[in-house]
Amino acid sequence: MREIVMDTETTGLDPADGHRIVEIGAIELVNHLPTGRVYHQYINPERSMPKEAYDVHGLGDDFLRGHPVFVDILDDFLTFIGDDAQLVIHNADFDMRMINAELDRASRPKLPMDRATDTLKIAREKFPGAQASLDALCRRFQIDNSVRQKHGALLDSELLAEVYLELLGGRQRGLVLESTERAEDIVSEVTDRKARQRPKPLAPRLTSAEKQAHEEMIAGLEAPLWIKSSATG
Repeated sequence: MREIVMDTETTGLDPADGHRIVEIGAIELVNHLPTGRVYHQYINPERSMPKEAYDVHGLGDDFLRGHPVFVDILDDFLTFIGDDAQLVIHNADFDMRMINAELDRASRPKLPMDRATDTLKIAREKFPGAQASLDALCRRFQIDNSVRQKHGALLDSELLAEVYLELLGGRQRGLVLESTERAEDIVSEVTDRKARQRPKPLAPRLTSAEKQAHEEMIAGLEAPLWIKSSATG
């Protein structure tokens, strides 16, 4: 199963107000394990950066002006996420709305919302009433986020990939699977052992002389215990 853990940084919260994506970071997972393939791109939003957004991610006009506009990176981005990989996003409604606004602006089909797995919703369902921000979940799962002084799409994707694994069960999930597999192996070994049982007992190795000596010894015993037990029973 292929999944893409991803995050975006933007100039603001609402594409209807002209806000644009300025950074995309994404990490590929296969069967919930990172493959090492990543996508990362800064984007020229073709507009000025509001101070409120700059304070969040630190991406300013002078820096972004030297990067490609969204339409120029679009094909590479779509190729990376593919046609059927599930998109794992924290607060997926926001990122999907921003991405689809960029796709609509480029006259491309929008991504269906059912492609998105929202880790924010998963966390709220799993820990009702608790804080569910990415930082809060890193603290809960003891994931080191000390380098996260500001938001960054690739760094946040890396942290989210670890959080996502923990939300799915984390290391304990692996241990349970391993224990189950070992138990199945033991049952299989016992079953095989029973199947290999000898169909008839081995022939006795007692010689005639040994058998006669044993019978003579028994005959010479006075009131053996098993005879007393049989008489009182």
